Amino acid sequence: MSNIDVVVENLLSIDGGLAAAVVDSNSGMLLGSGGTGVDLELAAAGNTEVVRAKLKTMKSLGLKDTIEDILITLGKQYHILRPVEKNEGLFIYMVLDKAKSNLALARRKVLECEQALVL
Repeated sequence: MSNIDVVVENLLSIDGGLAAAVVDSNSGMLLGSGGTGVDLELAAAGNTEVVRAKLKTMKSLGLKDTIEDILITLGKQYHILRPVEKNEGLFIYMVLDKAKSNLALARRKVLECEQALVL
């Protein structure tokens, strides 16, 4: 039984959490989402391109490695993209208020949520 809604709820409980989603990077579609302040459908589609571009670049460079997470730092927000290791083609997207969050703790919590995800 899928626990996507529980994972999204746990992500949103992170200090400074504004929005969170589980995204299918093959289609750019949301599998689950919550929060406010960001058009998550648009963000999911756009960040799918970010993940694809990084994977393509890694392949071109011959890097035999995986993406742990991608961090995008804005003036007022952190955006974390974390591929789901056990479900290739999915990633977690997390938006944090920079002033209210601790990035190290948030990354740790996103990792825990990724590991807890069941489809």
